[in-house]
Amino acid sequence: MRSIALFLPNWIGDVVMATPAIRAVREQYPNARLISVCKPYVAATLEGAPWFDEVILFDKKGPRERREVEVIRRLRRERVDAAVLFPNSFRAATVAALARCRRRIGFNRYGRGLLLTDKLEQVRNETGGFKPHPMIVDYNRLVAPLGVPDPGHRMGLFTTPTDEREADQIWTEYGLNRYDEVIALNSSGAFGAAKLWPTEYFADLASKLADRRKCGVLVVCGPNERVIAREIVHLASRKGIVSLADRPVSIGLTKACIRRTDLLVTTDSGPRHFAAAFDRPVVSLFGPTFIDWTETYFPKGINLQKKVPCGPCQLRVCPLEHQCMTELTVPEVLAASEDLLTRFPTSRMRHAS
Repeated sequence: MRSIALFLPNWIGDVVMATPAIRAVREQYPNARLISVCKPYVAATLEGAPWFDEVILFDKKGPRERREVEVIRRLRRERVDAAVLFPNSFRAATVAALARCRRRIGFNRYGRGLLLTDKLEQVRNETGGFKPHPMIVDYNRLVAPLGVPDPGHRMGLFTTPTDEREADQIWTEYGLNRYDEVIALNSSGAFGAAKLWPTEYFADLASKLADRRKCGVLVVCGPNERVIAREIVHLASRKGIVSLADRPVSIGLTKACIRRTDLLVTTDSGPRHFAAAFDRPVVSLFGPTFIDWTETYFPKGINLQKKVPCGPCQLRVCPLEHQCMTELTVPEVLAASEDLLTRFPTSRMRHAS
């Protein structure tokens, strides 16, 4: 196998769940030319990883060089022996076919079966619908036709020296170096508002953690969560509870900050998987989504979810009273956090390269 193209997932958390499969392909074919086809923010998530020889940015709304025609041209020049399609989209299969990738491996969905050379079927329930099933397992299945052994479930990410320097600056300027523990909170939910835990709950949790454990608390955020991050810090009103809201945030900085914390408490969003990839304990707060879809078998993680009559509904915005998240109490999350901190005490890795 001389050249392999991996069409990567389109969500940040999903691409982290694909890292066992990516790593396994690299290990199975150390001399092959491994090409990533992905969105720009996916490339940022994997920045620092040693796996790819080439990264082709694919963004249908981006500049011309990132759109279908140019991506097809570049892949044709690569003479790809096999393309693994992690997304289930018809577009990804079409691009791989028009790029003349010799083998095209993917799940037989959305009428794209004729475009695939290796068709896999997803797990279904008794009525024929799709059964909630760990994506990390399906991603591993996708690379099996290449003769890749079972990749397992150990996810992995990397940081760059620039990421680490920026995180060093945060720790120094905010005085986080003086704490024996630093706990990160993440309130993001790109999927939709239904995933969000109430801001006042996060603030109460931050206050209780700071008071009980004498720790620092860092609220991480993306560009769209700055307002919530600032509100958490304002409501908590404790020295040592700070946020990235007024910094030039990036995926790389978020990775570097989470890598050096002792615990992450997060909604069901991409940073949840950053913690697991860096072997950091993580409490994940689930509301409208099925835990089974994103189960990663991470031993240092606790998933919390309330059983409510209307859920899991998979809706992006709750049409009711958001019981699945409002009934998930601060004492419950605090107990899970302290459980993980007791069982997995700090490894003092914050400034390791």
